[in-house]
Amino acid sequence: MMHPTPSQTVGPFYGYALPFPGGGEIAPVGHPDAITVHGYVYDGAGAPIPDALLEFWQPGHARAGKPGSMRRDPVTGGFAGRDGVTFTGFGRVATAADGHWSIRTLPPAGVPYLSLCVFARGLLHHLYTRAYLDPAATDPLLAALAPGRRATLLAAQEDPRTHRFDIRLQGPEETVFLDFR
Repeated sequence: MMHPTPSQTVGPFYGYALPFPGGGEIAPVGHPDAITVHGYVYDGAGAPIPDALLEFWQPGHARAGKPGSMRRDPVTGGFAGRDGVTFTGFGRVATAADGHWSIRTLPPAGVPYLSLCVFARGLLHHLYTRAYLDPAATDPLLAALAPGRRATLLAAQEDPRTHRFDIRLQGPEETVFLDFR
């Protein structure tokens, strides 16, 4: 009888191969509605994770999913940068040595959140979560959570154009992660 092969951890090799220049610059250059969302990724002991990778998607935006944001060099095939105009709603950033990450994007339209996927050392599978930018958002997922758990999905507004969203992988303040099957 054959047994399934166990999963391997997802890193930290991804931090070298998957980030790309400008991965956190999701909003078109100079867009007047651009916002900054930033935070830290922490492990179960509360220590920052210096080599995590985060992917962001913005569902519901009128221009999300359009091709053309990421260009390739026609000669080398390498990354030539975003085109600076097209908004696709996708970004990818690695955490810095202190566990900090940052993106510049547009406010989500049609939904009150950004979707995130977290890759980090020691994880057997990547983790999905959401960062809600509006604390008064009405959403079935938020409504189903106890207030303490709900708070782990709410980004703190630092000023009108800046939000902070910290991600805790374990512990008493562990971020709510979603199970998609």
